[in-house]
Amino acid sequence: MANNAFVNMFKIKELRHRIFFTFFILAVFRLGSVLTIPGIDPQALTSYFESMTKGNAFVDYMDFFAGGAFSNFSVFMLGVMPYISMQIILQLALIIFPSLKRIAQEDGGQKRVQKWTKVGTVFVCLLQSMAVTVYAANIPGAVVISNKFLFKAIAMISVTTGSMITIWLGEQITNRGIGNGISMLIFAGIVARLPSAVWELIRMVRNGETNVVFVIVALIMFVGIIVLVIYEQQGQRKIPVTYAKRVVGRKMYGGQSTYIPFKINPSGVIPVIFASSFLTFPLQIATSLGPNVRWLNKLAAFLTPSGVWYNIFYVLLIIFFAYFYTQVTLNPTEIAKNIRENGGSIPGIRTDNMEAYMQKVLNRLVLPGSLYLAVIAILPTIIQILFGFPSSISMLMGGTSLLILVGVDLDTMSQVEALMKMHHQDGLVKKGKLRSRNL
Repeated sequence: MANNAFVNMFKIKELRHRIFFTFFILAVFRLGSVLTIPGIDPQALTSYFESMTKGNAFVDYMDFFAGGAFSNFSVFMLGVMPYISMQIILQLALIIFPSLKRIAQEDGGQKRVQKWTKVGTVFVCLLQSMAVTVYAANIPGAVVISNKFLFKAIAMISVTTGSMITIWLGEQITNRGIGNGISMLIFAGIVARLPSAVWELIRMVRNGETNVVFVIVALIMFVGIIVLVIYEQQGQRKIPVTYAKRVVGRKMYGGQSTYIPFKINPSGVIPVIFASSFLTFPLQIATSLGPNVRWLNKLAAFLTPSGVWYNIFYVLLIIFFAYFYTQVTLNPTEIAKNIRENGGSIPGIRTDNMEAYMQKVLNRLVLPGSLYLAVIAILPTIIQILFGFPSSISMLMGGTSLLILVGVDLDTMSQVEALMKMHHQDGLVKKGKLRSRNL
């Protein structure tokens, strides 16, 4: 059945075109990840990073979300993180300023918000790319253009343009391909770096730099986390809703029972991506400009990805964004309003108390769900401390990467499933597999 479903997937013209288009865009993205910006000597970069026997936690962190593009100083080195950072800023602004929220709710308001996001992204990219030029200047022999102003101008324009192209590629996947484009680009970057991480792990075992028992334990944890993430992603709380019968013209509507599915983790991997993006911006500025500014140098040391304070902020931000994103996407007031307008009710709950009831259910789901995400997300640091793995390996085999990989994969599979069923084909998974759990 699984083989037949896989074959049928490519028999559907629309789905086949979407899959091939997605692969094409991802190939373009990977090509751009190795194109070094003008004025940089790639050999000097390679020699510099290879000379770091224990690696560079900051570079490994930036490479994690850019698919290795940062250490290559490529045109795509900032990836989609500036765009995500700007999205967070605007979403917070819409909540804080009611006038902006009213504009967003008007006809064409979402397009205006999208335009503001892209304009703001350009400014974020320019600021981060300027920090990149300072970081490059501190690498011996990396900059081959003697005129500093000319190099900064070329680098800033190249990196900013590259980031905007990356965002455009993500939008093309969303509109014409499979899955959420921005998430798929991050997914592709992580997958592209997994083989090198595995090879590095094998090399360390061969050279006696790490114990093979530690590697086996880490791999068992790796598989176990995948199972737990899938199990958690399928869990949901079903809120029963009953609709009364009503006559409209000559037709009768309602008289049926259904339910509203609330997932344990309604926001998926979004809190992890948002929290990482939120911390990336100050971390990059502080690390790049730190050697020239004393207080920024202290901030960079304070926010090191393997440090205690970074992980504390990381956990708090994941919990915050889990609540924040859930309130944006699942507004109990709007859900209750729609139920009342359609003559529905929740058994055992007063009509005017539905908002409070659903908010209570969401709070009970989001808290354990966000804590679960946070614990998995800080596993790279725990692995690095316990087993002595370099940051490049611990990040790629840790919780954040697994959450993103599994979450994006499940979302993409659900889209493929929906398209196949729309064309009267069996889904990728047999009935009974990956069935949602009612809590």
